[in-house]
Amino acid sequence: MAKSYFDPTDLKKFGTINEWQEEMGTKFFDWYGSIFKGDSALTEREKALIALAVAHTVACPYCIDAYSGTCLEKGADEEQMMEAVHVAASIKAGATLIYSRQMMNHVEKVSM
Repeated sequence: MAKSYFDPTDLKKFGTINEWQEEMGTKFFDWYGSIFKGDSALTEREKALIALAVAHTVACPYCIDAYSGTCLEKGADEEQMMEAVHVAASIKAGATLIYSRQMMNHVEKVSM
C-alpha cells in the first residue's frame, strides 16, 4: 500500500514548526492562540465553525481533522458543521463563477 502524502500524525507535530525559525513561529503561535482563546465578539464555538469552513475551502486535511474535533468539543453538532461547510463552499463557488465575467467580457470584445 502506497504511503499517503498527508500524514495524520504530523498534526501532533504542529507545535514544532518554529524549530527552524523560532522568532516567527513564536509570533505565529502567540497570535493564533489569542484568536481562538475565549469568547470575544465571537464565541469559541463560532470561531471553531468558521475555522472548519475555511479549512475546507483551503483543503487542509490537518485543519479539517483538528477543527472537526474542536467544533464537537465546543458544542457544535454535525448539522451545524455541515452547514458551515456549505456556506464556505457557496462562497468559493460564487468566487469561481464571478470570474466567468472576465471570460464573457473577453468573448464579447473579440466577437465584435
